[in-house]
Amino acid sequence: MSQSQAKLHRQIASAGDLQGVVRTMKAMAASNIGQYEQAVKALSDYDHTVLLGLGLCFRSLLGFAPEPLPPRPDSAKVGAIVFGSDQGLVGRFNDVIVEHAVEFLAALPGTPQVWAVGERVQARLVAAGLAVVGQYALPSSVEAIAQLVGQIQLDGDAYRQSQSQSHGDQPVYVFHNRPQTGSLYKPVSQRLLPLDIAWEQRLRGQPWPTSLLPELMGDGTTTLRALMSEHLFISLFRACAESLASENASRLAAMERADKNIKELLERLNNTLHRQRQGAIDEELFDLISGYEALSAK
Repeated sequence: MSQSQAKLHRQIASAGDLQGVVRTMKAMAASNIGQYEQAVKALSDYDHTVLLGLGLCFRSLLGFAPEPLPPRPDSAKVGAIVFGSDQGLVGRFNDVIVEHAVEFLAALPGTPQVWAVGERVQARLVAAGLAVVGQYALPSSVEAIAQLVGQIQLDGDAYRQSQSQSHGDQPVYVFHNRPQTGSLYKPVSQRLLPLDIAWEQRLRGQPWPTSLLPELMGDGTTTLRALMSEHLFISLFRACAESLASENASRLAAMERADKNIKELLERLNNTLHRQRQGAIDEELFDLISGYEALSAK
């Protein structure tokens, strides 16, 4: 075997090993997408129940109503939670959500204070000039999302208490990528705090789904706070699960492109090896025939 053919064999073996890794990552990404999408679907029923309870509390506590947001000075602070990725091979996943967050926050009065969920998105937020006051690692499974969300809520409450402002509560927004049918994902944003007036009025006017009307027991304010905490938990849980589903969809698309490129590379290498083998065989046959003719002539 010639040196060139030996080199081609090594390249083909390396490409085959890489293709095996890529296909394993494709399978893992596809499996993860299903888990996170199923978690979002399972959350919808619980979310519906919590919203029904909130609507009941709003109707029962007639004196409760969110205050309109006052004009905010430029020195005020705006909280933002941005979900990205810890790992690479996701295309422009982190760039897309950072660009959306930067554009959205630039239109708001006040100084953004950002919590980054994901090591790679944190680096891009810092590069974009945003002040990152906290960073969290992404959960590796559906079961670990609840722990992350609980920690974000605890840290957020502590931060708002330490940064209390005389002009009102600090608004908090969440930014993440959401899976889309027909495309990988799109960046979305949601205001978590303070409560939105239109959202509260919509819940207040929502009819009860059955003829058995509910009754609010105990302290209505305590129940309202508990349900609001659950609503914030659901919103953050959904944002994290949707972001993870979008991340895996982006990784799956990247791995599919890599698999296609490796297939094309293997096809070129095998064709080259086949031509070299055929050329070597032709050369040996030519030498054999030439030798036979020379001996026959003698």
